[in-house]
Amino acid sequence: MANNDDDLRPSWVPKEKNPAFACSVMRGIDTAMNSITGAKEYPPESKLRQVPRRKKLSVEEFVKGVSEGNRMILSKAITLIESNAPKDFDKAQRVLQGLLPRTGHALRIGITGVPGAGKSSFIESFGTMLCQQGYKVAALAVDPTSSITGGSILGDKTRMQNLSREPNCFIRPSPSKGTLGGVARKSRETMLLCEAAGYDVILVETVGVGQSETTVRDMVDFFMLVVLTGAGDDLQGIKKGIMELADAIVVNKADGDNLERAKVAQGEYERMVEFIRPATEGWETHAYRCSALKKTGLLELWAVMRQFEKVTKKSGVFENRRQRQVLSWVSNMIDEHLHNLFYEDPIIKSRMPEVRAAVLTGVISPSQAVAELIRSFDMDRASAKHLEGNPV
Repeated sequence: MANNDDDLRPSWVPKEKNPAFACSVMRGIDTAMNSITGAKEYPPESKLRQVPRRKKLSVEEFVKGVSEGNRMILSKAITLIESNAPKDFDKAQRVLQGLLPRTGHALRIGITGVPGAGKSSFIESFGTMLCQQGYKVAALAVDPTSSITGGSILGDKTRMQNLSREPNCFIRPSPSKGTLGGVARKSRETMLLCEAAGYDVILVETVGVGQSETTVRDMVDFFMLVVLTGAGDDLQGIKKGIMELADAIVVNKADGDNLERAKVAQGEYERMVEFIRPATEGWETHAYRCSALKKTGLLELWAVMRQFEKVTKKSGVFENRRQRQVLSWVSNMIDEHLHNLFYEDPIIKSRMPEVRAAVLTGVISPSQAVAELIRSFDMDRASAKHLEGNPV
């Protein structure tokens, strides 16, 4: 059957030849139609650009590049860490192991708040200020993942236009992939890679969905809650469990006509924290106000964070918290490994459709289904262990 060039033409391309409309319709990789003249063009093979294959870095090259602060290699190392491919796991862990001696020196700051509170705007203004003071800042912006399509916009880097131009800043938007609070094992490891690359301050912006922020609290040193004016009465504010995790409450957008309302909100939150146990031992949580737009109150907040670091390091709370976080990290990884081990087991995979159907039809209860699957899993593991110990 003969090929019709009109069949290749998109609906938005005018049928008449128009020199003002610069568009070419390609057929495969060896044929093109010039939209201006209508002539068919067959470029010689010698002129076809050969795309070079990407070189795969070795573990040593990853470690060396990240240690030297190479941003491109750092990005590739993070991509390796975030990979779900089983073949990448071992390599990623060896890279991380090689960089561990260079980690632990940065101040880790978690920033949360409801959508619209201005978290990204705050990070841009705050991070720019730190970069201009000579600090190296890494901003890990987590975007919520769609439960329908599985995709993320990853637009935070585009929104942080000024910060992205700073040579001392590294911004890494990452999809949450549906994990609790948008962060899990991979986000922790990304943080370590940034520390190994020489970044002094790590800013972690959460999805901002409320109760899941306990995950972020468990991976940072200083946890900040960004709030808005008119968030509800005093009792409503106290009911939000997220306030119990915050080391500082910041009323953002304190500028223009909203300045007076921000002052009132600051006073209300200051009264609220009197009824809440401090999130960090030996540290009193207070409410502050700032304007990411006007860049006011940022220096004061940085002074609060440095004072927090000084006080908690002197008392030993800083180091104790990090030790607890590492142990919590180990527990979470065990949970994740057991979860994958269970669902990837061949016996469980084969029995799961039958058990699901039995639950949906009411033949067995959910509790019975769980007991049956666990029993099958245990028997399968015991049988495999027996065969390993007694080869035929």
